[in-house]
Formats: sequence, structure tokens, C-alpha cells
Amino acid sequence: QLRLVESGGALVQPGGSLRLSCVPSGDHMFAYTFAWFRQAPGKEREGVSSIRSVGDVTDYADSVKGRFVITKDSDYTVHLQMNNVKSEDTAVYYCAAGWNVATTLASEEYGNWGQGTQVTVSS
Repeated sequence: QLRLVESGGALVQPGGSLRLSCVPSGDHMFAYTFAWFRQAPGKEREGVSSIRSVGDVTDYADSVKGRFVITKDSDYTVHLQMNNVKSEDTAVYYCAAGWNVATTLASEEYGNWGQGTQVTVSS
């Protein structure tokens, strides 16, 4: 089991940028696939981006491709760089970690979750 702590959520104007961070703690962090999910009011949780344990292979939802970038530091801190944000990016963003993840943007693949951080895009 991992403990995940997110930070970086804020109010940002459309077209602006924001960087979210997720600090994991626990054992065997090298073996986990990490991901970001988001949930807007009245909507289901959706996968945003992921980074695999092997080769740091990344995956993105179509809605954020070309705007968001996921990275992982040597201490396994995971960042989500959000550029050119839009009002539809407004949501609570959650960091997740999972073992042997097959479908990287499926929430059921992940057993470890952070508490979430609020991102609001508004002028």
C-alpha cells in the first residue's frame, strides 16, 4: 500500500498553466503505475494521464493530449503539468497508484488513492 499526497490545485484563468504534484510514500514504489484522474461535479471520475513503472510509458485522455504532460521524478514524485487549461478542466484531481495495471486510465485498476486537489478554471 502507498500513501499519496497531492498538491498544486488552484484557481487559474482559461489559457493559463498549473502544475500538480503527487508525493508517494511506502514500499516498492518502483513497481507502481501512477495516474491522474479527475471528477467534476455531477460527472463520473475519468482518467486523465498515466505513467507506467517500466520505461515510464505515458498515456493521455484525448481531451488533454497536447496540453497536459505527466512526469515522474527519481523519488517517484509524479507531476501533471497542465497547459492551456479550459473551463472543462475544472474538477477535483486525484493521484492514483496501482500494481500490474493493464488498462492505464481505468479507475478500477488502481488500489491506492490520494485525497484530491481542486482545480478551478475560471476568469
